[in-house]
This record gives sequence, structure tokens and C-alpha cells, in this order.
Amino acid sequence: MLPCTLRIMVLSFLLPCAALIADVIPVSLFNDGMVLQHGKSIPVWGTANNGEKIQVRFAEHSATTVADDKGQWRAWLPALAPSSEGRRLVISGNNTVTIKDVLVGEVWLASGQSNMEWTVARAYDARFEAIAARHPLIRQFLVSKKVSEQPQSRVIGKWTKVTPESVGQFSAVAYFFALDLHRVLDGIPVGILHSSWGGSRVEAWMDAATIANGDGPEFAGIHTRWQETLARWPAAKASVDAAIKRWEEERSAAQTQGKTFSKPKPQYGRGPGHMDTPCGLYNAMIAPLVPYALRGAIWYQGESNAQRAHEYRAFFSAMIEGWRREFGQGDFPFYWVQLANYRANGPDETSYAFLREAQTQTLALPNTGQAVTIDIGNVTDIHPRNKRNVGRRLALVALATTYGKTSLTYSGPVFLSAKREGDSSMRVLFDTGGSPLTSPLALQPEGFEIAGADKVFHPADTRIDGESVIISSPGVSAPVAVRYAWRNAPKAGLFNQDGLPATPFRTDDW
Repeated sequence: MLPCTLRIMVLSFLLPCAALIADVIPVSLFNDGMVLQHGKSIPVWGTANNGEKIQVRFAEHSATTVADDKGQWRAWLPALAPSSEGRRLVISGNNTVTIKDVLVGEVWLASGQSNMEWTVARAYDARFEAIAARHPLIRQFLVSKKVSEQPQSRVIGKWTKVTPESVGQFSAVAYFFALDLHRVLDGIPVGILHSSWGGSRVEAWMDAATIANGDGPEFAGIHTRWQETLARWPAAKASVDAAIKRWEEERSAAQTQGKTFSKPKPQYGRGPGHMDTPCGLYNAMIAPLVPYALRGAIWYQGESNAQRAHEYRAFFSAMIEGWRREFGQGDFPFYWVQLANYRANGPDETSYAFLREAQTQTLALPNTGQAVTIDIGNVTDIHPRNKRNVGRRLALVALATTYGKTSLTYSGPVFLSAKREGDSSMRVLFDTGGSPLTSPLALQPEGFEIAGADKVFHPADTRIDGESVIISSPGVSAPVAVRYAWRNAPKAGLFNQDGLPATPFRTDDW
């Protein structure tokens, strides 16, 4: 046996050496039950000891790489064929990590605010949907909520397969989207990377380079307003601290007296670590997903930006381009939900109308699409529970434009042109996509307004004529402009025969 002092010397020598031997650790995206994107090169990445050789094996494929001087490594598997067979992904270095039940199919990133976050358990027919949810080839990776001022490389989350017990916690919009893809694409596995946060603004989902290089005063205003918020934070925090102390005293007194205490606890507002931090959600909830191979992204957000719709026109398109740049997978498909009908600040107000217009204008970007939902919202609830039709409309866009199912009608009527017809009428021409125009119960289409040179809009009388709607109003003798569904909670009066609503529009810029 070694003398005690010698044993101590040996241990003192060995412990630092052991500390240098770091385990191979893939990022948590790579765990049991994951879905890999088919048809694209697959990046696999994580950390290990500096200079450590890493081997990644999946099916008959393998790839090797070496960890850099920061212990970061990335290996690339070749493009894979779709497979519903759960197989093992093996990552080896000084240790071996085996990831089980790995599928290959379609992967979509789902993001936005509360209407994307809204779960199946809170949607219409939740019990029925749960009973029918026997789709183990549909899986979700739920990204944990976090804010960061700097881009993060790690994310907390796990993959969950759809079962009657688990589906209630899936994003409802993303689930119904995935379900339609799965059914129409011959049962292919579908993976959803779900990263959303209720109440969030688009600025929080933008990367730093996008904001720094943004063209226009809107981008400079992002940081200016946030610095003003931070400057107010100490006083705001002190006020809330005092309110919380009073609340705790009142609660304690009520408990002592055996009384019920239902007063809500005061909450801190915007400040350090708040979800409105510019780039904060991108850094913590999107950056760690880069460069995971995916087919595209779906998005449901905008309610929190409705009061600054003029900025959203610049921010939203810039965010999309920024994500595409960072993921490095070209102009991948990016589809979104146009805001539903809701009476925000009053049903006849127009903040949502301007935000919807900004969303429609973003269609100028390549490989984008929009699901119009002004007919399936809830005028009195910003969170409409009908998420099934929302997901299905997004799926129609994807199936028709990404997956080549061109026989599907995926859009309602879209405005093409408007011209004077006679002295007091206008002919509004639509792109119908081959599906004839119609209106509910065969009535004249509602929701149209017409204005003359005085710029005062009047409700219009309407009739469908082929691919056009003829509009007029007794109060307008010489019309120069037309609007359709230009309200927070408009009347959706024009559809195609496939049941999809016309996109709101205006011809004026007043």
C-alpha cells in the first residue's frame, strides 16, 4: 500500500487530469424521440474536450469532427430519407451518448405569442381531440421560456410524442398544422420546435444584427425606447416592491382573521429580464436552435404590436430575413396567421386593420404565405379557441406551396384591382385561385366601404359578378377608393367556394 503522503500526491496529480476529460454532450435538442429533417444535410452539435475527436452515427451513415479550442463541435450527416422507424443516433468521443427512437420526417419551427402558445387542452373540443390523439409520429420539442441579452448556445426542453395524455400540452395551432401534414403526406413523421411566449413583441424575436443594420428610424427607436424603459425601472421597481409588501401584510392579516384573501399580487412591469427586451427571446429561445435542419416556420404574433403597425411593416420582414440568415438554409418557407377578428379598443377601431395590412405586405418576401382568419376569431376574446381551422389553413398553405399539392385551394380571394364603372360604381377584381366568389347564405357581400374625393367612407351596396364585386353607395356619387374588412373586428362577407375568406385590403393611403 502506498504511504498516505504518496497517495495524496498521486491524487493531486490525477484530479486535474480528470477535470480535463470532458464528456461529449450534444445540445438538448438531440434527445430521445427527436425528429430529423429529411432531404437536407443534418447538423449535429454540442460540447466536448478541446481537440477531442467526435463520431456521429445514424443508420448506415457516419460523420466525424474535432472539438475546437472552446470545446465546441459540429458534425454533418448527409441528407436522409423519411423514416417512421425509431432508430438510434450514436455520438462517441471519450464517452458515448445514445439517442433513441429517432425519426426522420418534416420539421417546422412554431413561434409567436399567446395564440401560438395556446394549448390543445384550451382549444375547442379538447376532450375529443385528446381521445383521437394517437399519433406517435407527431412530436414536439417545447422550448423553455427564457430571456437573455446575449445569444445562448443551449436550450432547455425535451421531445414529446402525441398521445391522448400528452397532446393537451401541445401548441394547438402547431398540432393541427402538423396533423394535416402527417395525414396528407402519407403518414410522414412531423416534428415541431415550439418556441413562443404570450404577450411578446416582434422586437424581442429579432436578432441583434437585424436591429443594428435595420434601414430606417424604426430600428433606432427600438433601443431608444428600451433605454427609456430601463431608466424608469428603479423607481418602478421600488413602487412595486412597496405594493408587494403591503399585499403580503394584507394577506397575512386576512389569514390571521380566517378571511378569504383574493387580491392579486402586484406584478413587476417592463425592465431588466422582461420578455420585451430587444433580441431577448431570439437570444434565449431561437439562437440555441440554430442551425437545426428544418423545413420552415409558422408564426402567430402581432397583437402586441398592433399600436405600432407602421413599424411592424419593417420589423416583421426584417425578422424573417434575419432568421433565414442565421439558420443558413436559404429562404425556407415562412407562413403566418393574419390577426383574427377582435374588438381591441372597440370593434370599429382600425389598429388591427393596419397590422393585418403590414402582414399582407410582408408577402412580398419570397417563399412566404398567410392564413386569413377574420371569420373564425372571437370578437370578445383575444384568444379564440378555434385553433383547428387556424392550423388547417396554415397547413393548406404549406401543402400547396411547399409540398406541391397544387390541386388544393389554399387562399381566399385576394384583391387585384379597382376601377370606376359608370359614374357611381366601382368594379373590384379578385384573384380567386380558381374557386368562385361567394358570400354567406348567398347574401350580398358585407364589409365593403367606398369613398369619394372627400375621403369619407360609406357602407357599400355590393353584388358579385364573376371574379369581381360591383360596389356603390347612395352617399358617394364619384367613388375613388374602396376598403374591405377594414376594422378590428370586421364583417367577413366575401369568401371563395372552398370556404376561405377574402384578404382585407384598402386602395387608399389616407
